[in-house]
Parts: sequence; structure tokens; C-alpha cells
Amino acid sequence: MSRLLDEIKKENDIKNIPPQEYRRLAKEIRFQLVKNVSRTGGHLASNLGAVELTMALHLFLDFPKDKLVWDVGHQAYVHKMLTGRLKDFRSLRRLDGLSGFPKVSENPADTFNTGHSSTSLSVALGLAKARDLRGSDEKVVAVIGDGALSGGMAFEALNNAEQMKSNLIMILNDNKMSISKNVGGMARYLGKVRTNRKYNDLKVNIEERLDRIPNVGVSMAETIKNAKNSLKHLFVPGMFFEEMGIVYVGPIDGHDVESILTALEAAARMKNRPVLIHVVTKKGKGYRPAEENPSIFHGVGPFDPKSGEVPESEEETYTDVFGNWMMEKGKAHEELVSVCAAMPDGTGVKRFAEEFPKRFFDVGIAEEHAVTFAAGMAKAGLKPVFAVYSSFLQRAYDQVLHDVCAQNLAVVFAVDRAGLVGKDGATHQGIFDLSYLSSIPNLTVMAPKNKWELSDMLKYAIAAEEPVAIRYPRGEACDLWKDQRAPIQKGCAEVLAEGTEVALFAIGSMVETAWQVRKKLAEKGIPTTVVNARFAMPLDKNCLRKLAESHPLLVTMEENVASGGFGEHVAAFLEEEALHTKVLRMAIPDCFVEHGSVGELKKALGLDADSVTEKILAELPEEL
Repeated sequence: MSRLLDEIKKENDIKNIPPQEYRRLAKEIRFQLVKNVSRTGGHLASNLGAVELTMALHLFLDFPKDKLVWDVGHQAYVHKMLTGRLKDFRSLRRLDGLSGFPKVSENPADTFNTGHSSTSLSVALGLAKARDLRGSDEKVVAVIGDGALSGGMAFEALNNAEQMKSNLIMILNDNKMSISKNVGGMARYLGKVRTNRKYNDLKVNIEERLDRIPNVGVSMAETIKNAKNSLKHLFVPGMFFEEMGIVYVGPIDGHDVESILTALEAAARMKNRPVLIHVVTKKGKGYRPAEENPSIFHGVGPFDPKSGEVPESEEETYTDVFGNWMMEKGKAHEELVSVCAAMPDGTGVKRFAEEFPKRFFDVGIAEEHAVTFAAGMAKAGLKPVFAVYSSFLQRAYDQVLHDVCAQNLAVVFAVDRAGLVGKDGATHQGIFDLSYLSSIPNLTVMAPKNKWELSDMLKYAIAAEEPVAIRYPRGEACDLWKDQRAPIQKGCAEVLAEGTEVALFAIGSMVETAWQVRKKLAEKGIPTTVVNARFAMPLDKNCLRKLAESHPLLVTMEENVASGGFGEHVAAFLEEEALHTKVLRMAIPDCFVEHGSVGELKKALGLDADSVTEKILAELPEEL
């Protein structure tokens, strides 16, 4: 029997598959998802749960005319398969290969580049309004998960949808999870809606029956109206959306292609109303290991597809170090509280949550709220630590600036996944935090050279009476210089090795690279100083003066974009002081960095030890 997927060579080819074969096609898709993601790693559980939903959307829409916007976008693998990209899945998330997220440059059926949560409804509203102004007739559909619906931006879009007076189809893919289990009022509300399916008929029937009661006076009419609204609130699912002027349809079985397709076709007939179709899916469906452990298989590395066994890494990561420190200090400091935004596993605070449930707060996908919530707790005398990925902290820049730093509140930002993250690509690289954080007054910005220094910096931060951000990278924690643990003093760097010709002034993960560069330069007979900057803000100005006066070349090294970064601040200080040593800034070019392994990306960007050494040699006089 030939494979149905082989018949799908481009967008819209699914429409040639007969309905009786939809179940077989879904099974083939799931097989390919497990087979390919087990090799490359990626977002598996969310894609397994969205197979039938994606099939129905592709049967309903005409690509690329019609527009489909995926919230976050990590669940778009099936969409890619159905637009003829199955042949490229061996390169998924690899350098110069297929992106793990929608990518306009890959295929015209990818409407919008997404990667962060809660954005799809706003994008789709913009596309729908542009369609109306142009007088065209393309369909616009947004797919948003129940976890993403907890994000403030999604509520802003829902609030704005009704007044647009335009047809927009919003699919709520409800699998009870974001990355971990969903939390909050919206999650509880949707849980109630799921259990109220049998009352869905009453949405129409209640209104029809009440309207038949004869009018016996204004007073009675008002009473009936109030009763009608009360009954609807009691029995009709989706009243939250209905009250916002959005037509609600559902809940619908998210694994029944024809039911979803029927709902989509009905929604398209609502010409001047936004419609929300609530589909209930199972995250990880069709692959038992992912069904049983959807959090593990949300974003997973290579694994054994037969057993579902994910190889355990024995390396200690910076996230592990942070999580262990939180556990240790949580026992000693009752004022220490932990805040995260839907990622207790990824940020390392799950054990803290289990041990100290009253002092742990998962606010859902709501980074802006998380920061200001932490500010309130700090104002009341607690010691909040907000653990968050660098890329996601970007979403809360105003709250960091306005609600924390302008009031000099002692919030600790544990900024995980800082620098190059790798295979998730441009939307997830943490390469801007030194720039956007070091520009904020009152905020101390630090980065450790190794795992012991991370612990020391956290100890410093929790004792500080001011806001502190500590950024650290993904992956294995550096274990060099175990015996070099000079006390952390604000704005003080640490000299690791002394030379006379070149001074390497590095921060965070780049200290280890600087150490490698020092060895390579030593082979060339060039004595090199290595300084662990520790602080991106405030800078160690005394150290910089000494380095500038004693070295003909000073090299700054950071895993951050050049613009507004650590090296730019160093260069600006030296210029202000009229210290005219030559400065070479080693940083990421001002660009969005695509996916690939961290090692591959460093080499491509000229930040690996060999590239840095070559650039330094090119700056030195030939006689050296």
C-alpha cells in the first residue's frame, strides 16, 4: 500500500485524499513526527496533539491565499508536512535546515514568523482588517493554545476583536497544558466548559423557549431578560467569549477531522463577527510515552522512538545549579519566594515548588505580570526571584524598568538561556539581554564564569537591597577555576591571568573562550591577561583604567549583540576617560541569529576561540 503522505507534494494536496483515508493519513503523520523528532529533537507532544486539527485546517483553507497564524508556532510541524516539506525534516532545527517554527522564507503557506506566545490573535486581527480595507475575501484563521490564552496580549486582542466587525476565526486548541500544566482562572474556566458539553444545545434552545413566553408587561419582560441571561451563564459554555461579542462554538473533539471542518465552514458564514472554535485535544496523542509525559516531550532532544526513553545527561547545567541553590536557600530564608511564567521545569524551580508550595508562584504565560507581581512582593519585604528565559524577559522590559528599577526594588532576575540557545532559532536566542538590561538605571547586571560563581552571585543578589539580574547560558556549567572564588563585590572584576600585550576582558560564558584564546596566543609568544568582568553594569572602571594603561590591545568578549552591549559600554568609558588603547569588540553582529548548534553558531559568528584568535592576531603589529 502506497503512503498517503507521498501524495502531498505541496500545499492543498491534502484535498485529493478521500475522507475515508483521513485516519490513515493521521497515523502516517504521527509516525513521521516520532521518527524525525527522535533524531533531531524538537517539539513533539504539541504536534502529536494537533494532527487532526491541522488536517482540517488544510482541508478548509486555500493556501497561500488564505492566512493561517500559529501562536508560538512550535506546533506547526504537521503544517509543514502538509505543505510538502516532509523531505526536509531530517534537517529540522539544524544549521541551514528546516526551522522548528513557521518561517515565511521557507514556504508561502507560512503566514507569519512566530515563536513567542499569545501573539496570534493580534496578528490575525491585523490581517483581517487589512483584508477588509482592500476588499479581498481571503479567510483568516488564528490557532492559539489554552496556555497562550493566559497571556495578557491575547486578552487585549479578544477585547479588540468585536469592535472590528470582521470575520475572524480563532481556534482555541485546548489540551490543558502550555509547557507544564496550565494554571489560573482561565484554565479553571476552560475546565468547566469542557465538562459542560451536554449543555451546548441550550445556547440556542434557552433563548428560543424564553422568547415564546407572552409579554405580560414591562416588568415581566425585564424579569424574563434577567432570567434568560442568568440561565445562559449557568448552562451555556463559552459565555466569557460571548459577552465579549465573540461567537463561541464548542467544545469540539479535536481529533475528529470532519467535526472540526463542519465548525470551520459554519464559522466562515459569520461575515461580520469573530468566531472562536473551542477544540479539545490530547497533547502527545498517538504516542504513549508523550501522552504519559507531555511535559518531557514538549521540547525534547533525540530519544529512542521505540521505548520513548530520553537519554539522561549527567552533566550539571547552570539551571541545575540555580535550582539547587534555590532549594538550599529556601530552607534558610523564609522570605525567599520563587516566581516563574509557566516553566517550573525549564527554569529549575520545580523542586522548590514541591518543597515550598506556599512560596512558589507560577503565573502562567504572563511575564509582564510576573515582574510587577514580584515588585509588589519586594515592596512588602519579601525576596522574590523571577526565573525566566532571556528571550521571554524581553516581553517585560517596561515592567523591569518602570515597576522594579525606577523604585529600586530588590527583585532578583535569574535570566536563564542567555546568549546563543541554538536549535530553536531567532525567536529564542538570548542575545539581547546585556543590551536591554544594562541600559536601565539601578539594575546590577552580572554573569558568572562557572557554576560556583553562579552560586556566589545568587548569594550576593539575595542580600542586595536593589534589583539584580544574573544571566547564564543553557547547557553544561563550566567547572574551570574551582579554587578561584574571590568574593563578589559590586562592580569588581577578577583577574585570572596576567600578561602584557593583550587584555581579554570577558563576561559570562565568554570567559572560558578567553581562556582558550590565551593558550593559543601563548603558542605565538604573546603574553595575555584574562579578566573575568563579572559585572556588565556597573563596570569595573579601575580595572579598565589599569588594563588600558598597560596593554596596547584590549579585547572585550560577550555572547550578546554588539549594539548597546558590554563591549560598547567599555569602549564608551575608555573614550570618555581619554584612554587611547586600541579596543577590539568581540560580540554577535547586530542580526537575528537562526537555528543550529551553539558551537556551529559561534563559529559562523566569529565567536569561537579560533576566530577570536585570528582577529586578535590581525590587530597586532607584525613584529610581535
